[in-house]
Amino acid sequence: MSLYSFPFDSTETPQHERLGGKCTSLAIMTSAGMPVPPGFAVTTDAFDAVMNDTKLHAQIEEHLKGLDYNNPAEIDRQAALIRELILTQEVPEAVRLEVVEAYQNLMNLCGGEVPVAVRSSATAEDLPDASFAGQQDTYLWIIGEHNVMQKVRECWASLYTARAISYREANNIPSEGLSIAVAIQKMVNSRSSGVAMTIDPTTGDKTKIVIDSSWGLGEMVVSGEVTPDNFVVDKVMLSVVNRIISDKHEELVPNGRGGITRREVDEERRNSPSLSEEEVVAVAKLAKAADKHYGCVQDVEWAIDADLPAGANVLLLQSRPETVWSQKETPVASLSGGAGIEAITRSLLSSLEKNKK
Repeated sequence: MSLYSFPFDSTETPQHERLGGKCTSLAIMTSAGMPVPPGFAVTTDAFDAVMNDTKLHAQIEEHLKGLDYNNPAEIDRQAALIRELILTQEVPEAVRLEVVEAYQNLMNLCGGEVPVAVRSSATAEDLPDASFAGQQDTYLWIIGEHNVMQKVRECWASLYTARAISYREANNIPSEGLSIAVAIQKMVNSRSSGVAMTIDPTTGDKTKIVIDSSWGLGEMVVSGEVTPDNFVVDKVMLSVVNRIISDKHEELVPNGRGGITRREVDEERRNSPSLSEEEVVAVAKLAKAADKHYGCVQDVEWAIDADLPAGANVLLLQSRPETVWSQKETPVASLSGGAGIEAITRSLLSSLEKNKK
C-alpha cells in the first residue's frame, strides 16, 4: 500500500481519514464504475508528515493559542503567517518522491502531459451537518510537476485561511487531528457543466432532479456569477417537466497556456440551451445513479467533455450529500469528537462493500 498517494482506481478500500470527503467520494464512484476522470489523492499522511516530521505543527499551534476570535484583523494576520509557514516548509523527500511518481503514472495513463485539477479534500468536508464548500482551494488547468506540487502546498495552506479557522471555531470543530488530502485529476475540457440535485432544493420534492447548466467550466454556476439554464426532470420517467433558458453572458474556458480565461459568450449561444434534450436526460441518469449508489439525496457536479463523443461525454466530477433538506429530516451526530465523520464514512464504505459483492 502506498502511504502518500492513492489512485482513484485502486482496488484498496478508501479510508475517509486518509482521503478526505472529496477524494473518498471520487474513489468510491470510480470503483462503482461511474464515469469519473482519472486521478489520485495525495493522502492526509502526506500532510501529517509535513506537519509532524518538521516543526510546523508546534509553530501553528503557537499562532492559534489564545487567538481572539472576536478580532477579525488578528485572525487574518495569524492565518497569513500560518499559510506562509506551510508554503515555505520543505516537503519531506519520501512524500515528494511518491507524489511525483503518482503524477507521472497519471500522465502516462493519459498518453502524455495533460492539464489537471488540484482540489482540496479536507477530512471534515462534505458532511450532512457541515458545509465546507469553497473554504479550501481548487486550482484548474495546472500543467507540470513543479506547478502541481506548488498547488498541493497551497491546498494544504488553505486549511488555515481566516474563514476556515473561524468556521471551525464557530462550529466547535477541534483543530486537534485536523488534516487534509488533495485530489489531482485529469482536467475535463468542459463544453457545458454545472450541478444536479436529486431533490428539488426549493420544495424538498424527492421525485424531481434539478439541473443547473451553463457554458464552459462549472465554477461560474457554483459561485453564482452567471444565471444558469435550469431543468427540472421527473426522477422516475426521466422526462423534462420544466425548463428555463437563461442569458448566459460569460464562460470560463482554457486559454491554451495551462490556465483559464473569462470571456463573453457569443450572441448565438447566450440564449441557447447549454444542454440538448438527450444531454439533460444523461445528466439526470448520472445524478440518479449517484443517488441510488449512496442511498441518500445527492448534490452532483458534472461536465460535458468537448473531447469525447456523444454518449460518453457526460462525466461525474463530484457527488456529496445534500445538506439543507437532509438536516431537516434526519438529525446527524455532532462533528465534535468525530461522530459525524465516522457516520458518513461508515455509510460510504458500506455502500462500496455492497457493490463489490
